[in-house]
Amino acid sequence: MALQESKYKALVDAATAKGISDLQVREQEGVLYIDGTAPSSSAKQELWDLYETLNPDFRDSDLVMNLSVAEGAEETYTVRSGDSLSKIAQKYPGISWKEIYEANTDRIKNPDLIQPGWELKIPRK
Repeated sequence: MALQESKYKALVDAATAKGISDLQVREQEGVLYIDGTAPSSSAKQELWDLYETLNPDFRDSDLVMNLSVAEGAEETYTVRSGDSLSKIAQKYPGISWKEIYEANTDRIKNPDLIQPGWELKIPRK
C-alpha cells in the first residue's frame, strides 16, 4: 500500500472527489491499479492530467489506471494550448475533426481557430 498512501495519494483522493463509481484501488507486486467509471470524459481526463504531473515522462511503470466513462455521459474535451481539432480527434478513435467542428458550431466559427479553455462536445459513434 506504499504507492497508494504516498506517491499516488493525490490521484486516489482526486478519483474519489471526481465521483468515480465502482472505484477499486489495489496494489500488487509494486504496481498500483485504479479501476472505476468516471461520470464524464472530462473527469477522466482530469485524472490523467494529474497522473501526468505526478509522472511527467510516464517513465515509471508502477500505475495502471483503467477508467471508463459512464454510459450516456456527455463526452467533452477542454481545449489546451497547442490543440487543433485534428489533434483532438486523434484522441477519439472513429471521430474526425469535422465531426467535432459540426458538433460545436455554436462555439467554433472558424475550425482553424480554437481557444484554450473551451469545452467542446465530442460526438458519439
